Amino acid sequence: MLTAMDTNTPAPVPLDAGVVTAVEALAIELAREAGDLARAALQRQVTVEYKPDAQGKDSTNDPVSEVDRAVEALVRERVAERFPSHAVIGEEVDTYPDAAAEVVWVIDPIDGTANFVNGFPLFAVSIGVLYAGVPVAAAIWCASTHLLGPGVYHAHAGVPLHLDGVEVERERATVVRRALAAAPGGAPGGTREWEHRVTGSIAIEAALVAAGVFTSATFWGPRLWDVAAGALLVQAAGREVWVRGRDGWQHFARFEAPDRLPPARGAASTEPPRAPSLRDWRQPVLIGTAEATRLIRERTRRPGLLARIAHRLRRVFGRRS
Repeated sequence: MLTAMDTNTPAPVPLDAGVVTAVEALAIELAREAGDLARAALQRQVTVEYKPDAQGKDSTNDPVSEVDRAVEALVRERVAERFPSHAVIGEEVDTYPDAAAEVVWVIDPIDGTANFVNGFPLFAVSIGVLYAGVPVAAAIWCASTHLLGPGVYHAHAGVPLHLDGVEVERERATVVRRALAAAPGGAPGGTREWEHRVTGSIAIEAALVAAGVFTSATFWGPRLWDVAAGALLVQAAGREVWVRGRDGWQHFARFEAPDRLPPARGAASTEPPRAPSLRDWRQPVLIGTAEATRLIRERTRRPGLLARIAHRLRRVFGRRS
């Protein structure tokens, strides 16, 4: 359907290397500038609103701040100036790119908004760039990195993971007997191999998997802007990205529009009919080391287990911001 390796889909002509380098440079610049805006905003009062839920009421699980909107506007403006032919998908503006658009920037202006507005220092600015649905460049500014300070994790296709221009070592120097893994809501318990942690930011969890802090992370219902940048960073670090579709877990290859639109709920049910868009992408995603992803895939093969986990997490923890 969407992101599994599809041998019937022709490979796109590679994007010019000079364009990819320029795109990554702009993504890094914008991620850092947006991070500075977010940090500065915490020194004053920040206006917070709440997006409507399925019944059209304010959802306290889904805040949006003035900074989210300002960052997305900044990125959209600068991308349009530098690369006017490129499309943009952002969390806060409901736009649907033309199906013919080859290059698409995918923005999560503040990933972890609930953390941000409460002053909890784990939030991120995520910028991923897709070419024919394949991640080709990414930059994630994190309020806290594995070096215990803010910084931008970045990469483009074919190069290793970097943090602020310095290549990140693929293996941590410290050897531990029980690792850490990210799981929604901390997940019930842990495993023999790792303890579970939750940060409240999918982008940060992906960056920390790439950096080797987490051995794995599982996301049961991410949106495109949650993982577009993180998927490339994980791959750049030599780790694996898997997606789950009708046929189970498969290696990630590219993001594509779904076959059909998700069921309309609330205000969305009154919108006029439209074709499915890349913006509508949503699938379970698994990232991590080869060994960790193998164990998780094996444990989620039992009939009904994935559905039970997803249902339980939706009821208990609601939607991540």
